[in-house]
Amino acid sequence: MNVDEVKALATAIREEVAKAITGQRDTVDLMLTALFAGGHILLEGPPGTAKTMTARCFAQALGVAYGRIQFTPDLMPGDIVGSNIYNFQTGQFTLTRGPIFCDLLLADEINRTPPKTQAALLEAMQEHAVTFDGTTHSLGKNFMVVATQNPIEHQGVYPLPEAQLDRFLFKHRVSYPDAQEERAIIVHHGGGSASHNIEQYGITARTDRKTLEAALATVGGVTLVDDVVGYIAALVRGTRESPDLEVGASPRAGAMLARAARARAALDGRNYVIPDDVKALAVPALRHRVILSPAAQIDGRLVEQIVSDLVDQTEAPR
Repeated sequence: MNVDEVKALATAIREEVAKAITGQRDTVDLMLTALFAGGHILLEGPPGTAKTMTARCFAQALGVAYGRIQFTPDLMPGDIVGSNIYNFQTGQFTLTRGPIFCDLLLADEINRTPPKTQAALLEAMQEHAVTFDGTTHSLGKNFMVVATQNPIEHQGVYPLPEAQLDRFLFKHRVSYPDAQEERAIIVHHGGGSASHNIEQYGITARTDRKTLEAALATVGGVTLVDDVVGYIAALVRGTRESPDLEVGASPRAGAMLARAARARAALDGRNYVIPDDVKALAVPALRHRVILSPAAQIDGRLVEQIVSDLVDQTEAPR
């Protein structure tokens, strides 16, 4: 597979998702970038903005094994990864796999469960494996988490631990549609039956596990020159030196931003990364990895604006 085929594949997936989802083009583009970069994405937005629906349609368009977990305050780690259950008839333990054993996992309203349960995803997101009862079980190379959450200002939510946030390649804020899109949504979804079965939209699977592995291999071969590597490093290190940020981005952030830039280049049909790839992805890749300083919080500064200013202030290679 070459980069032109990766671009064509991404276009086909966009078209399938658009059969059910009006707007949300930036959301789907970031999900595709995360997919081909081998990363995970966190979607944050108010209820009713089609976060879950978009993730379901995305999985349907991919045609891979799909799992969903509805996070609740009483959810336990074993409900996610599974467990060994004793069978009284055979006198042996039987492995019961949890919903995490899939290719694409929808972690719905992930911040409604306590940190103890959220921690069950840490190993899976970093190592694509889970361990229980002393045995490690692989989840496959293509394992991806699409998580949704309501803003922290809403009731009944827990903040995600920094270690878990750092494992997400992107955090994307899903906004309300514009007036034209809202009218289209009402026309498209405001009549007929109230069924939310996405099968009715005729979304066709455009890929499979083998095709995705080939696409990931192609993205991994996209050229990343030393000047762009230095630019990414300068951006990440700049977050640690900014007086507006108490905690800067980790070294993992730089490595994941580089992978994401490679994926974005491939989605554009290029086999080389340009600085604009890094600039376009800097905010969604860094906004959740940094913490505002107390002074910046008092001043009402937004982390997105601070990261954007860092991008403007950091000299890009020509």
